[in-house]
Amino acid sequence: MGIDRRKFLKVSGLTVLGLTGGSVSKVFSSEDSTDVIQPVRPAGPLTAQRWAMVIDLRKCQEQHECDDCVTACHTAHNVPDWGNPKDEVKWIWKESFEHAFHEQEHHYQQEKLKHATALVMCNHCDNPPCVRVCPTKATWKREADGIVMMDWHRCIGCRYCVLACPYGSRSFNWRDPRPKIKKIRPDFPTRTRGVVEKCTFCEERLARGLMPACVEACKHGALYFGDLEDAHSNVRALLAERYTIRRKPGLGTNPEVYYIV
Repeated sequence: MGIDRRKFLKVSGLTVLGLTGGSVSKVFSSEDSTDVIQPVRPAGPLTAQRWAMVIDLRKCQEQHECDDCVTACHTAHNVPDWGNPKDEVKWIWKESFEHAFHEQEHHYQQEKLKHATALVMCNHCDNPPCVRVCPTKATWKREADGIVMMDWHRCIGCRYCVLACPYGSRSFNWRDPRPKIKKIRPDFPTRTRGVVEKCTFCEERLARGLMPACVEACKHGALYFGDLEDAHSNVRALLAERYTIRRKPGLGTNPEVYYIV
C-alpha cells in the first residue's frame, strides 16, 4: 500500500515526538491540515530596562498581621531563622514607619501613619553606594535591568557594603546559616559564614519567567513589580496616578522601591 511523502513525514514526526516525550499544542491547523506541528514552548525570562517595585502601605496596614511576603521570600532563598536580633539575617522585613521614613515625619502627620509599619528591603538604587565600596566587586549593578546583585563566592566579608548602605538592607552571616534553615531548598544556593547577603529582586525567578516571590505571595494586591522605563507598565501607571514616597531620597542614591501612602 503506498503513502505519499508528506503524509509519511507527518506520521513519522508524531512518532518521534511520542517516543521522546515531546508535547504538542496543535497537530494540524484548523485552516490547513498540511501545517507543521507546533510544539509547546516554556515561557521565556521576564526582562525590563529598569525593574522597580511599588508597595501600597495602606493595604499593608489593613493586613498588618500578614507576613506572607516575608515567609515566601525567606523560604525561597534559604534565609536562616536565628530567633535573635544579633544574628538575624533578613531580605525583606517590616519596620515602623517612623524608623523607615523618619525624614517624612511632621507634627500634623496622620495618626495611623505614626503607628504603621512599612515593608522594607534592598532598594536597588540607581546610584548604589554599596557597589562603589566593594573591593572585590562581589556586589554590582546589572547594566541590563538595574538589579543590584551579590556574588557570595567573591564576598570576603569586609562589610564595607553594610556600612555604606543607608537603608540597613544587608545582613552578615556571623555563623554558618545552614543549621538554622528549616528546610533547605536545593534550587537556590545556601550561604556560608562570613559573607553578606540581601534581596536580589528574585533575579533567579525572573530568569525563569516568574515574578518575585514576595509579589506572587501577596494576596492583598499591595506589591507591584514592573519596568520603570515602560510607559505602559503597572508601576509607571501607579507612579503617575498615586502619591508615592521613597526612603531617604535626599541622599542621592535614587532608590527604586516606591511607597503609596
